[in-house]
Amino acid sequence: MTTNSPLPRGIQHIGVTVPDLEAATRFFVVGLGAKVAYDGLSPDDEPRQGAEVERQLGLPRGAAIHRQRMFVIGEGPGLEVFEISGEQRPAAGLADFGLNHISFYCDDIEGSLRRLVDAGGEALSEVHGNSRYEDSEGNGSVYVKAPWGMLIELQTIPGGHYYPDDSEAEVWMPKPRD
Repeated sequence: MTTNSPLPRGIQHIGVTVPDLEAATRFFVVGLGAKVAYDGLSPDDEPRQGAEVERQLGLPRGAAIHRQRMFVIGEGPGLEVFEISGEQRPAAGLADFGLNHISFYCDDIEGSLRRLVDAGGEALSEVHGNSRYEDSEGNGSVYVKAPWGMLIELQTIPGGHYYPDDSEAEVWMPKPRD
């Protein structure tokens, strides 16, 4: 069914749940240069919980949101980080359905990797080549596991993407540095 309703304009933010918001803040700030935009829910606020919150947000029964912080990392979408109590499962991996990693574009991938590992991340390998359409000269990619198990990809594509003839769009790339 097609409508005349406007389409989304882009990804505004990505949500992540962590076991300890302050530890995650240190990891994101030290490892990725994150900046705190605001706290949507602070320790001074009552937790968001109850049947209505569970219904609205799809939370399991008895879960409570204790902390909520919005970060800005570079010029991409925001990163909204939650600290939630209640029934939880381990972080998804690349083979699991649904959101399985977030990727950050890096001008210096080796330096970014060192910084993220120094902040507590675990590199799953060395920097390696990207897949088709991202494998132009100077490209590279590496996955890092955050202390709570979430996958973070660091990626560099200084030669840019190339596209098949039937491509309908070009993917986002950061603006060139002055």
